[in-house]
Amino acid sequence: MNSTIKKMLVPVIAVVAGFLLGAIVMLIFGYNPIWGYEDLFIGAFGNARAVGETIQTMGPLILEALAFAVAMKAGLFNIGMSGQALAGWIFSMWFALSNPDIPRLIMIPLVVIIGMLFGAIMGAIPGILRAILGTSEVITTIMLNYVILFFSTYMIHDMFSHKILMNNTTDQTNPVGANASFRADWLSNLTNQSTLNIGIFIALIALVVMAIIFSKTTLGFEIKSVGLNPYASEYAGISAKRTIVMSMVVAGALAGLGGVVYGFGYMQNFVTQSASLDIGFNGMAVALLGENSPVGILFASLLFSLLQTGAGNMSNVDNIPPQIVQVVTAAIIFFIAIKFVIEKVLPTVKEKKAKGEKF
Repeated sequence: MNSTIKKMLVPVIAVVAGFLLGAIVMLIFGYNPIWGYEDLFIGAFGNARAVGETIQTMGPLILEALAFAVAMKAGLFNIGMSGQALAGWIFSMWFALSNPDIPRLIMIPLVVIIGMLFGAIMGAIPGILRAILGTSEVITTIMLNYVILFFSTYMIHDMFSHKILMNNTTDQTNPVGANASFRADWLSNLTNQSTLNIGIFIALIALVVMAIIFSKTTLGFEIKSVGLNPYASEYAGISAKRTIVMSMVVAGALAGLGGVVYGFGYMQNFVTQSASLDIGFNGMAVALLGENSPVGILFASLLFSLLQTGAGNMSNVDNIPPQIVQVVTAAIIFFIAIKFVIEKVLPTVKEKKAKGEKF
């Protein structure tokens, strides 16, 4: 069996195993897994509105997964997508609500640029700390998630003008105007008034661009080289420090863009958050399932969108708790993680056995 087939089989087996585990859990608690999964797929693809909601959910997931994949290819573990997305969302929303009269053709590119800029800043901080001081990006990105979470609450409470807050509350803003919204009438009409918006097209463009960068550009080659061996890359003339910072900047920009798509496409306003955004952590799971490749991320995002969108129908029709879907999702991630154990541990065990060494 060649390496390509083996690489494709791992996520497929993980998905099948995850659904099997979910079925076992349903049986244990007295639910019919066949009916449950039938309702899951009907909830995600049963009509035009369901299809629209499923496709809409893919947009932010693709962008957050790309943010994780870029860092991962550079040998970095970026867990800061939630904070980076939140930064992109709140600053772009603040701009759009403070300048409501900008024409749509100018407003849309501006909020995209602002979201990517502040996401990139949030990504650059752990990148610089890692490159210069050797600080673990895992710790700094987790801490920055909470920094931007609490700072966003401060912003909406004390920095936002009262005229852009809904009913003069400090919990959420007014909705953005039609000139800033990512929704389009033709998409809504096509999918029976779903929340499908142009964010999915932005995500697909980003997917293609990153695929080209990874496979055809010097930057992509340098990122992968540093991820494989930073010392050899330095010897070959590639600045590992510069590449680490650049990869985190690109990752942050993509995550910030994901926050913009989520905020202007689905939410339509900004709401005070009590916890880190789910799209960041779900994006990490999508990237791991998709093997950090653009094509894999596309299909993995479709699977996770199916699970998220269809879960409500399981509850409405057969009273199956939506937490069952969370079990399936967690199981898929677990079985993907096992792959790393198999790749790292088993070869070592076999080598020691071949040499007759004791453990």
